[in-house]
Amino acid sequence: MKLYRTGEAARKLGVSKMTVLRWIKAGKLKAHRIGKEYRVPESEIKRLLEGKTLDKVAIYVRVSSRDQKEDLERQIEYLKNYCTSRGYQVAKILTDISSGLNENRKGLKQLFKLVESGEVTKVVITYRDGLTRFGFKYLEQYFNSHGVEIEVIFDDEEKTPEKELVEDLLAIVTSFAGKLYGARSHKKKHLIEAVKNALRDD
Repeated sequence: MKLYRTGEAARKLGVSKMTVLRWIKAGKLKAHRIGKEYRVPESEIKRLLEGKTLDKVAIYVRVSSRDQKEDLERQIEYLKNYCTSRGYQVAKILTDISSGLNENRKGLKQLFKLVESGEVTKVVITYRDGLTRFGFKYLEQYFNSHGVEIEVIFDDEEKTPEKELVEDLLAIVTSFAGKLYGARSHKKKHLIEAVKNALRDD
């Protein structure tokens, strides 16, 4: 009997490694404990695949400004190819050009409606902060309560605590400067550049 590591089992099942571990703990997926790790029998993977319905996916991409339009398109194309390779059915592609601190995003509101109506089973995003700058865990729990999983492609990207704090600070400054001076004003740009330079000099 062939046994798979949890990461290999996740790829075959088209879910995240965290989902496989959650299924094992919940008893949905039988696995053998070997040391500190689990091994999933091939028979269990086949059993789940046989009864598996096609995942209906919402792709969500956010960038902060219109200057990043090309990056937005690249991310959409990457996620579409990713979903195709996993056998996901893309039900909707939603985008926002806005701060991750903005809770009034049009695309984000549409995403909530899709989740609440049960029209999708999975939300695929490139990075966590693409969905929200703060409170990701709360959103994840809320989506999970509606049977929807958030799949983050580059969730394992290593960031130091210092880098995360710098990114958070810049996001806050950018958001408030936009509200104070207007999205396209020179004062906003000067303030953001001043903060960036101060952080670099630190």
